[in-house]
Amino acid sequence: MKDGASRRRARRIAIGTVVVLALAGMNGPWLYRFGSAKYHEYKINRPEYKAENGKWDVIDFPEDMRLNTIHAALLRTGKILLVAGSGNKQKNFDAKKFDTRLYDPVKKTIKKIPTPADLFCTGHTQLADGNLLIAGGTKKYEKLKGDVTKAGGLMIVHNEDPDAPKTIKAGTKFTGKKNGKTFVSDINITVERAKKVFDPNTGKFLRNDPGLGRVYVEAQKSGTTYETGTQDNYRVQGLTGADARNVYGIAQKLALDKKDFQGIKDSFEFDPIAEKYIKVDPMNEARWYPTLTTLSDGKVLSVSGLDDIGQLVPGKNEVYDPKTKKWTYLKDIRQFPTYPALFQMENGKIFYSGANAGYGPDDVGRKPGVWDLTTNKFRKIPGLSDPNMMETANTVELPPAQNQKYMVIGGGGVGESKLSSKKTRIVDLKDASPHFVDGPELEKGTRYPQASVLPDDSVLVSGGSEDYRGRGDSNIRQARIYDTRTDAFRRVADPLVGRNYHSGSLLLPDGRVLFFGSDSLYADKANTKPGEFEQRIEIYTPPYLYRDSRPALEGGEKTIARGSSATYRTDHASSIKTARLIRPSASTHVTDVDQTSIALGLKKSAGSVTVTVPKNRALVESGWYMLFVTDDEGTPSKAQWVHVP
Repeated sequence: MKDGASRRRARRIAIGTVVVLALAGMNGPWLYRFGSAKYHEYKINRPEYKAENGKWDVIDFPEDMRLNTIHAALLRTGKILLVAGSGNKQKNFDAKKFDTRLYDPVKKTIKKIPTPADLFCTGHTQLADGNLLIAGGTKKYEKLKGDVTKAGGLMIVHNEDPDAPKTIKAGTKFTGKKNGKTFVSDINITVERAKKVFDPNTGKFLRNDPGLGRVYVEAQKSGTTYETGTQDNYRVQGLTGADARNVYGIAQKLALDKKDFQGIKDSFEFDPIAEKYIKVDPMNEARWYPTLTTLSDGKVLSVSGLDDIGQLVPGKNEVYDPKTKKWTYLKDIRQFPTYPALFQMENGKIFYSGANAGYGPDDVGRKPGVWDLTTNKFRKIPGLSDPNMMETANTVELPPAQNQKYMVIGGGGVGESKLSSKKTRIVDLKDASPHFVDGPELEKGTRYPQASVLPDDSVLVSGGSEDYRGRGDSNIRQARIYDTRTDAFRRVADPLVGRNYHSGSLLLPDGRVLFFGSDSLYADKANTKPGEFEQRIEIYTPPYLYRDSRPALEGGEKTIARGSSATYRTDHASSIKTARLIRPSASTHVTDVDQTSIALGLKKSAGSVTVTVPKNRALVESGWYMLFVTDDEGTPSKAQWVHVP
């Protein structure tokens, strides 16, 4: 009996072993992946790994608080404004569902903020008082050819009356004199009066130069029957007498072609204390995809964008005065593609890196250079590698700002091009003859790389994709830290989330970096499934926060004037090596022209350090800054918020 039982048990064990081996054979790849994932999880959480490479964490927002973050800005309260507007969703736009959230990374609270307009693809910058200026956004979504059902396009309205401007209201009908077709305007416009032109030699009247207005018009009915193929003059219905003679429209082709996004003129200041949007004077030009750059006098330059008929704003740039809350045109014209990377230099001029994010002719305003706003002269900077791949490139001012060095990272070809660059290019604007030189290369061609300056004078570069909007599952889940002293990248921990279009990053006051957004065109490698917006927020903790200790500051002034000093108590005075003022970021579309890291004068004594702010107004713009000190190992303190008045 014993022998029989033993044989049966042995047979069961043998059969079980065969089954296990067979299952293992069938599931080998899964078992391998499972084991690899577990090992990877173990590896990245080891203290020595984090001390060398840092750590990524996904922040879990409640489902009803998630949003398609297109824009993000760090406010002087330490909270983060996350702006979606309609979030690149036509149905949200149609329903007037516009979203903003306020996230506190310390208390981990999230608050819904009423959003007054569609701030999708707006522009923004930090103001001297700590408010965030937001200007532009979306009036109308694009329609691809095939989706357009009504013929439409640009109507130029002429006013030959030298005595009075004319208002053309939304819904006005224009009928072609030759083609007999009628089109309807979509917004109110005012057409300036005509200018009388005199002969300076004789003083005799020569002619009237008509005032001009631009408006988008659309056919009353759908179909190809209402398309036009040639220029025609259009009678403005409802006008009589002299007005009927003096006011008329001229349009070229009005067709069923693709219609681009259209911008708005609306402007707001977000008050971080009241935690609400405050409407201010609208811009003179409607703008979608504009760049806002703070100037040395505290005013703000607004450049580029698509206007209220979906055309690139024709070089009509303007300036916002925070004191009057009004916008005024610059007198000179200069055109750039949308979201141009424009930085104020320490001499008050504007550096344009050539990087941009999207719309505009491929041969207009794309060469890098230095723009003098007082003379409107533009000096081109040579040496840029991969100059045809500057769309979706990132530009970062290398720390400290006094060095006036900038790095342009990656980029891609114009539009939906498959081209992408692995280059970084560096320019020293203090050089007598500034020119770009190549920096260290990325491993892959990279569109949409995110870049954030760190308190230890390094730069974190992460994410992006090899192809347009992550096409073909081409997101790059890699991160590197650039060392400004050695001009070299060091690979660090890989991000958990892939990020491409509509993504960005912000340095937080505790020295960590927050990452947001990503808007893939497709969700699979074969490009057959539509992509979904990446709503997860991710925070990277750099290696310097895994050391045994970090310096700390206490007390001190909350306001430091340019050229003045402030003293802070500390138990780490002997080990503190540097002090930096870092301006809080306002990031969108791989464009963050706010972030800058300024070296401060530093004196140490027993139990305290004294920092001194540079005098240069163009270098140290008025506003709120994070004050960091770092020790001799490069470990930063938590930031103190200070105001430069």
